[in-house]
Amino acid sequence: MAQPATLILTTAMLASLLSPPTAGAQDPAGQPAGRGRGAATPRVARPSLFFKEEWKQTPAGGEHPVVASEALANPNLELKLYGSSSKEIQLTGSAQDETNPIHLWTGSCTTPCAVALRDKTNYGDLTGLARIRWVTKVSGFHQVRPIVKLADGTWLVGDHTDGSTSDWLQNDFSLTDVRWLRLDIAAVVTKGNFVEKPDLSKVDEIGFVDLLPGSGHGPGGWIDVATIEVFGKPVKR
Repeated sequence: MAQPATLILTTAMLASLLSPPTAGAQDPAGQPAGRGRGAATPRVARPSLFFKEEWKQTPAGGEHPVVASEALANPNLELKLYGSSSKEIQLTGSAQDETNPIHLWTGSCTTPCAVALRDKTNYGDLTGLARIRWVTKVSGFHQVRPIVKLADGTWLVGDHTDGSTSDWLQNDFSLTDVRWLRLDIAAVVTKGNFVEKPDLSKVDEIGFVDLLPGSGHGPGGWIDVATIEVFGKPVKR
């Protein structure tokens, strides 16, 4: 009767089987050794803070039309207002009152209006894990939406919305999850279809929009926007 074959492993063969793969080694399928299904995917780092704006109240305090030269707490930023009634955007609130922090309010705008911030020396690279964090509150059906101006002058408005009618809330959102429509910045209205994969590697201005007219004081329709933080990579202008 034939005897079963005996598997004989030499010391060299055992060492080869037990030792870890060397750098640059490949498996029989030609793939880098050690990168099977269970291997961890490369880690993508979150970008650091690109800019933050908390707004600055005047010595007199109270509610008043926002003035670019007075309203910015960050000296590296420029403030831009858009829309035919954007001069009616008000700055109000107090840094010592968490129920009414310093913020911009659109209730006096009789048309859609928008606010944007521009870093004086850098574009913002908002690709990858770039995100926006802001503190907002709304009334009625109004919602706070992000807007961006690309380096080529194109304006976009996002489908992401925030705004609680009951309290000031802080929200973070990733820009890679946002879908974008073109924005006619003069009239502050959306145009056309969704823009597929817009290039956010050089963003000139970043801000928010209220696409509905305000209803004045009291409940009805407006947005409040307090602190804004943008996390992205600076790109020299």
